[in-house]
Amino acid sequence: MPPILSLRHYNRDQITHSHEHTQLVFGLRGRLNFEVDGHGSRIQQKLLAVVPSDTRHACDSAEGSLCLVLDIPDGDWLRRQLGHHADSAQRLLERPAALHLSQTQSQLVGWLAASPINDPIISEQGAALLLASLAAGCEPIARQHPLPIAALQDFVDRHLSHPLEVKDLARSVGLSVQRFHARFVSETGLTPQAFIRRRRLHQGRELLLSTPLAVGEIAARVGYASQSAFTAALSRQYGITHVRSDASRSTNRKRDATDHSPRTAYHESSLMQMRKRMLSRGFMDHFSSPAPPCRPSTPRDHRP
Repeated sequence: MPPILSLRHYNRDQITHSHEHTQLVFGLRGRLNFEVDGHGSRIQQKLLAVVPSDTRHACDSAEGSLCLVLDIPDGDWLRRQLGHHADSAQRLLERPAALHLSQTQSQLVGWLAASPINDPIISEQGAALLLASLAAGCEPIARQHPLPIAALQDFVDRHLSHPLEVKDLARSVGLSVQRFHARFVSETGLTPQAFIRRRRLHQGRELLLSTPLAVGEIAARVGYASQSAFTAALSRQYGITHVRSDASRSTNRKRDATDHSPRTAYHESSLMQMRKRMLSRGFMDHFSSPAPPCRPSTPRDHRP
């Protein structure tokens, strides 16, 4: 059994476990992503996580956090320390929860964190005082809100050139990977992986249409390892069957300056058709099934 009260630092390394005793985690500094029995929250100053005994939980902190942890001893400790407050305290400890602390409760947590809690008397009496205060009343955090899809989209767009993983999105909203994946699919109808892929292709398409950047550079900017993988994905998603290579773009620019043959006109027409097809598809393509591939008409045989 660990000490009743202790200060603990958390970092981005996720901890996942359970233990036989009940635990309370009070935020002091930073934000701790916390999930208990499938319910996610972010524990920070003035917030508390309740972890019942034998309940699996996970936590991590991307930027680091400091918490005061109260590990409640087994047996009749609660009854001996709290007397007639024990029943209401026990009800508080039976279910996973994230709770708001009152100003007075928060001050008590801060005072205990600054005290010599390695002293057994201070630790035990301080824990009892804190539990009695909690038993008198805490305000539950509101029911979970929908996932912040706009914020997730912005997060993905800012990190397109990086090898994004589902755990990165989950961490940004304070959920475990498993819980985030389930909620994301339920709320959007897409897997997180599909969401990331569609954002990459959407931004890549916009860069193709609005900038003179080489296709290979665009591919790298939106997270594709190669130009061929990028163009193949564009073809599958939007039905774009012709995206010229960087070398061919350079060659065509030089030739277009002097060559006014029907073949040059055809290439210009082909590019215009491609742009029109791309522009005809709106942002909501990201939340609908991919369109079938376009079938360009066979050009007439132009002879010089």
